[in-house]
Amino acid sequence: MDIRQKTVLILGGYGLVGQAVARRLVRQQPRRMILLSLRREEAEEAVASIAPEAGGVALEPAWGDVFAFADAKDRPRGEAFADPAHRARLIESLLDPLSESAAAQYSLHQLVTSARPDIIVDCVNTATGIAYQDIYKTSRNAYAALKEGGDLRESLEILLVTDYVPQLIRHVQVLYQAMVKAGTRAYVKIGTSGTGGMGLNIPYTHSEEKPSRVLLSKSALAGAHTLLLFLMARTPGGPITKEIKPAAAIAWKRIGYGEVLRGGRPVPLYDVDPARAQPLVPGAAFRPLDRACGTPAGGTLHSVFIDTGENGIFSLEEFSAITTGEQMEFVTPEEIADTLVRELLGGNTGHDVINALDNAVMGPTYRAGLMRHWALEKLRALEEEHGVRSVAFENLGPPRLSKLLFEADLLRRDYTSMGRVRESEPGEMSGRAAARVASDATLRREILSIGIPVLLPDGRLLRGPECKIPAATREGESFEVTAARVEAWARAGWVDLREPNMALWRDRFRRIRAEMDAIPAPDTSSRFLRDRQFWGEEEKIQPGKVVGWIFAMEEQGARMK
Repeated sequence: MDIRQKTVLILGGYGLVGQAVARRLVRQQPRRMILLSLRREEAEEAVASIAPEAGGVALEPAWGDVFAFADAKDRPRGEAFADPAHRARLIESLLDPLSESAAAQYSLHQLVTSARPDIIVDCVNTATGIAYQDIYKTSRNAYAALKEGGDLRESLEILLVTDYVPQLIRHVQVLYQAMVKAGTRAYVKIGTSGTGGMGLNIPYTHSEEKPSRVLLSKSALAGAHTLLLFLMARTPGGPITKEIKPAAAIAWKRIGYGEVLRGGRPVPLYDVDPARAQPLVPGAAFRPLDRACGTPAGGTLHSVFIDTGENGIFSLEEFSAITTGEQMEFVTPEEIADTLVRELLGGNTGHDVINALDNAVMGPTYRAGLMRHWALEKLRALEEEHGVRSVAFENLGPPRLSKLLFEADLLRRDYTSMGRVRESEPGEMSGRAAARVASDATLRREILSIGIPVLLPDGRLLRGPECKIPAATREGESFEVTAARVEAWARAGWVDLREPNMALWRDRFRRIRAEMDAIPAPDTSSRFLRDRQFWGEEEKIQPGKVVGWIFAMEEQGARMK
């Protein structure tokens, strides 16, 4: 796509790759570029560093935690997690379905929908940000509280807010909804392999076991993130989605001499008189953290270093070891930025992981399409042989699928064709469907026994011991009945025999007919998937085929690749 005069948002714009991307993109002359970082001073420093090269590009800083609520975006995550009220709000947001109003509470959603960027480049190390909350540590703390009979509340709540998968899914959902609302046209993620391209034998850990569970969690999340982006790229109406996944160390930002920072803090110098070395006594306790050990020597550690951005600063020999042959080696941020820009401009670099997955995954096959016809023939023959209708078992889901299939089947039993439904009155349809349910005990039992209630025309309900909708998370859970909830439940998974729903079915069949009539009569090409031949000259109601049309057309759930 053309980048000129577009608005670009760079998430992680202060980082090593974010800065390289910004420098490379300003050469394409976008109209406006927003650089986001965690802290305000970082975002403003990022803008200041790019400004001399920006030309006429308007640069803007933005800051805050991309995973946080808007009103907590500047609050340190540890401090936020320590607040019981905030924890409760966060847990509910991760566990509840994501509504538009819920998505709008997040800082990332507000930034994207207000800035309305044409292009988003995401340089945030998402997998690291989530995985290094260390669910193993929070799980151990919760388990210790459980074993010791202590108060589980706080440790359990922290365990819930650090659960990896809900956080990642919610992050992707919020971002996707925001991009659709903002009209964002392209999203490129700078991802990670989690191990710098190395395998399970990676020797580099943070004092953890080899291989590190936390490090492998980072890789697992990075892979899960890629698959979610793969799905995003296959969603009609969404942005063009790409991911560049460096599988090497990324370096470097600067080389110099000065104070060494570890975890963002100076390293105080300590000393011990060799004559006062401690004996190691078998059976004695050894405390890794002991403030009584060592004597402050004054000052902090200073040395020659290479700054690798988010990965911290390394000594000469650390850098030599990690980048030597058969280790991580390294790739420069400028190479990543060049690859990103070529992909945005429509080039084929061979480094878009989403495109690679598109080419590598197995899709639908000719053989399967050919055999589908035979499978359906055999199934229909067995229906005739045994005198049954194989409609829905509620093994596939969602309950809405079963509900729609049984509603279509009820219409099929009484009207046979879509044409007859189009000519009928909703009141008559409602009455006939209710009479059918009342008189056909076999049909009624099949519907109720799989957890699908039947809502009768007068508003009464037929139900079995289980209802799939509303979904219960525990035995005995109850929900207050309200008019709005009944409507939502009926749509989600109740066979609805009321007149308005019958009117909806009549309208569906009229729209299907209108689609057919819009096809020029002489046209016998491959242009149209659902032509007259697809539906059949007699327009017989085929529940599976009709519900596939509803999901694809009415609910915008069509496959695009």
